[in-house]
Amino acid sequence: MPEKYIRPTYYLDADHPAVAAFASEAAGRSVAERQRAVNLYYAVRDGIRYNPYAFSTDRQKFKSSYTLDRGEGFCVQKAILLASAARAVRIPARLGFANVRNHLVTERLKALMGTDLFVFHGYTELLIDGRWVKATPAFNLSLCQKFDTRPLEFDGTADSIFHPFDNLGRRHMEYVHDYGAFDDFPYEKMIEESRRYYPAWFEAGAMKVDDIGGDFEKEREMDCRRKL
Repeated sequence: MPEKYIRPTYYLDADHPAVAAFASEAAGRSVAERQRAVNLYYAVRDGIRYNPYAFSTDRQKFKSSYTLDRGEGFCVQKAILLASAARAVRIPARLGFANVRNHLVTERLKALMGTDLFVFHGYTELLIDGRWVKATPAFNLSLCQKFDTRPLEFDGTADSIFHPFDNLGRRHMEYVHDYGAFDDFPYEKMIEESRRYYPAWFEAGAMKVDDIGGDFEKEREMDCRRKL
């Protein structure tokens, strides 16, 4: 196994004391690598609140130790934390990215982005029993339960990727482009693609992406009330 899938990096700072402690406790005492990977997945999925407004152009905010300390993050930050935690307990991990169309995006977020396309959505790939398995720890269980979205489960054998429909049969997530896998977070590529698809965020005089802010759960709740 190439060392690059286990070693710490600037973003996947698996050697940070807080990340190492989190990974050790979350993985549990099982000797089975698959079970430890599953335990890590649920610790990140449900222990770190999903918030798309955590998007930032600040490199430091993509370090796994930062996300762990904040207790929230968007898909890329949570994927980095899961990969970092896996490496901390010697489970080979890498990152994957794709563009996904979110048919249930909130009205405010859709207006800010100018589209329902989520560019450079992040997920994690873990090497378990000799094969790479996709794990998407983005949406925490409480968020899914509140909005009739099917939570993503992970058993370490099958890919855990977004469902095309929610519990009410509405179209939810649609994968439209795959960037492939990376042994480290490609920050420059993410910014390049963000500029390409969300140009208004980077125009001179525009509100800084880092300052937009918002509460995703409250927005979803308000959208649901409007449709009743």
